[in-house]
Amino acid sequence: MLTSLQHDIKQTRPFQSLEQEALLSLERSAAVLMHGFAERFKPHGITPTQYNVLRILRGAGDAGLCRNDVRDRLVTLVPDVTRLIDRLEETGLVARERTSADRRIVITRITTDGLALLAQLDQPVSDAHHAQLGHMTAEQLQSLIDLLAIARSSVPRNP
Repeated sequence: MLTSLQHDIKQTRPFQSLEQEALLSLERSAAVLMHGFAERFKPHGITPTQYNVLRILRGAGDAGLCRNDVRDRLVTLVPDVTRLIDRLEETGLVARERTSADRRIVITRITTDGLALLAQLDQPVSDAHHAQLGHMTAEQLQSLIDLLAIARSSVPRNP
């Protein structure tokens, strides 16, 4: 009997292990769900990762954050946070400023345009969360959250 993942990816042979199937199922689920988010952001000219940066900076407030602090808070690990922030700066959604105390430290802050974009996206993103996962009960969602936390617990955040 084929599993749901086997059916989705048209695989007829069994997986090598439950661990393999679980990891591939997780990867497939994340890809399907994130594709829906990416489509919502396209008309606004940003990616899901750029959206994540904007939310992080909105949460930081007027103090802003240095590049490494932004990197450490990202949901998705990216190889080059500097370029990610460069693109947001080019579009006027964030601004950077060197600190007077230490010129090597650059603080990034969200701009009023960035705040306006997030305000525009808040409800559509909330609607997307509900559309994608609203069919699950609160208990199922909490179980999913707990199981994913357990799965991540053995993997270092920044290897």
